[in-house]
Amino acid sequence: MKIIALEEGYLIQNAMEIFFASSDKNDKYTFKTSENIIGGNVLDAYLDMGEGRIAAMDDSGIDMQVLSYSGSQIIDPETALRIMMEADDAATEAINEYPDRFAAFTALQMVDPEAAVREFERTLNIPGFVGGFICGTIGGEFLDDRKYWPIFECAQAHNAPIYLHPFNPLSAFTNSYLKGHAELMAPVWGFMVDAGTHFMRLLTSGVFDAFPNLKIILGHLGESIPYNLDRINNRLSVFAKENLKRSAADYIRDNLVVTTSGN
Repeated sequence: MKIIALEEGYLIQNAMEIFFASSDKNDKYTFKTSENIIGGNVLDAYLDMGEGRIAAMDDSGIDMQVLSYSGSQIIDPETALRIMMEADDAATEAINEYPDRFAAFTALQMVDPEAAVREFERTLNIPGFVGGFICGTIGGEFLDDRKYWPIFECAQAHNAPIYLHPFNPLSAFTNSYLKGHAELMAPVWGFMVDAGTHFMRLLTSGVFDAFPNLKIILGHLGESIPYNLDRINNRLSVFAKENLKRSAADYIRDNLVVTTSGN
């Protein structure tokens, strides 16, 4: 059996400089705890898309990685476009060097949706690119806003899934529910809130009625959504029945792909 790992994060040096220029204590806490878990330098691992990564895959019994650009959304359109294309070019180089070991999701910076669609179209014509990857909210906005829907139209047209990767929840949430508890900020709890909310907003906004063949991937066992399926389906059958063509359970079954990635 071939083992293919999704959400295999990578970064590029230029994006790291931007990240740390704007990072807060919660981001640094996340990196520190990750280093404790893996027993090594997280940044080096993110930046390595060559022999070191291949060796780690061999040690873990992983046949192929789908490279996934883990940088958060950048608000400046010019910078976002540059970083998006540089990240995809870096993934292309890695695929060309190790075509049997790497595939990639397109790094989608959504502050300029039209530019994101163009980049999605470009990379989906490159061998080895298999879908899109969106990390976090866009300046506090969620993907159910109609201006982002062209990316879903593109994904459906190419039969390409979109992976929703979590990032830190909005400050209104973290400054209230998680105030004084940085340990709950990111992978422990905050990531689930961010990515799970993203998907549920898509579901209730009618995205899957507009694009019935769209596939959204959520890692981490579906960000708890499958475990709440009965409650979600039961309650939305009342609250959203006028807005949706099918039941919530139907959308979750047909449009959501769940992986077991745990970090």
